[in-house]
Amino acid sequence: MNLCASIPSYWLPALSEVCHSRDVLKLAEFLQQELSAEKLIYPAQHDWFRALDYVAPEQVKVVILGQDPYHGAGEAHGLSFSVPFGVKIPPSLRNIWQELARDLGINPPQHGNLTGWAEQGVLLLNTSLTVEADKAGSHAKKGWEALTDAIILYLAQSQSHVVFMLWGAHAQKKAHLIGDKHCVLSSVHPSPLSAYRGFIGCGHFSTANTYLQQNGKKEIDWGNV
Repeated sequence: MNLCASIPSYWLPALSEVCHSRDVLKLAEFLQQELSAEKLIYPAQHDWFRALDYVAPEQVKVVILGQDPYHGAGEAHGLSFSVPFGVKIPPSLRNIWQELARDLGINPPQHGNLTGWAEQGVLLLNTSLTVEADKAGSHAKKGWEALTDAIILYLAQSQSHVVFMLWGAHAQKKAHLIGDKHCVLSSVHPSPLSAYRGFIGCGHFSTANTYLQQNGKKEIDWGNV
């Protein structure tokens, strides 16, 4: 399996080196074995790099970092925290909608598809881009982190004034890759287990827009999803 063959061409300069690394070659071998064993993997293979499809590196304004895809049937489609139209809104995303309403007065949409954010320059990236059905975290530490860390590091080094939203301890461990040229917003995870310990009330959406505006970038229309 040539794992990197489906990465959009405008990301390849950032990822060409890591695509030939031992970690990514081992990851490709692992995923091929899982598919050959007919294990059910989410999202579908054509959506593994979907987060990169919508936005080239120079277009990224905000990075929202998740851990791994939803592991329930029909939920994952390659964008962190997002689900396709018609799929029940997951609890974490319901809390994101609640904070959006509190922070900016935006009426939450009746769906959970975040494609509208991606189209505005929000990179909805998980640190692992696949998961086995009904087994959260099952593809962690299989090699995806080498590739997604390279994405974060490339953005941190090549772009300026990007907002990184790091929700939860897992995402916050990536802060060392980012440096001080950017706006790093940290909070507990929006899951029901932790959202009321600081995510609700964090104000990240308004803070991000203020930062973008101050640095000559167009704000995100967070209500446009």
